[in-house]
Amino acid sequence: MNADSINILLVEDNPADAELTRLAMEDIKMINSLHVVSDGIQAMDFLCRRGAFEKAPRPDLILLDLNLPRKDGREVLAEIKVDEKLKTIPIVILTSSSAEEDILRTYKLHANAYITKPVDLDQFVRVVRSIEEFWIAIVKLPPKSA
Repeated sequence: MNADSINILLVEDNPADAELTRLAMEDIKMINSLHVVSDGIQAMDFLCRRGAFEKAPRPDLILLDLNLPRKDGREVLAEIKVDEKLKTIPIVILTSSSAEEDILRTYKLHANAYITKPVDLDQFVRVVRSIEEFWIAIVKLPPKSA
């Protein structure tokens, strides 16, 4: 991977949403690599490079669902943001929940953005593309060594 490569970790338990996200990102010509895990324990294993994820790259951006099996996204977010090695990775919450308590709690846990997944397919694709365009093309991400 070259220096311009962006690694995105998608933590999503719904295979259809994960596939839609991948397809939406394929259409954008940004250089990136999408890694997908389906629960919170796998997410932490990926980030800490444990077990099957021993050679996992450090993500430049995390797209995190809240309602996950085994360890939910709120717990994952809390763990990441207290870890000195991980807390600088931007985290975008991408979830079906529009509950005010979820929005408030995740921002208190230092999420960088909160997006409710649209039910409409075209809107979902548009949202994923806008996330990638903003976080990859506009925002200056922290250095990989941070």
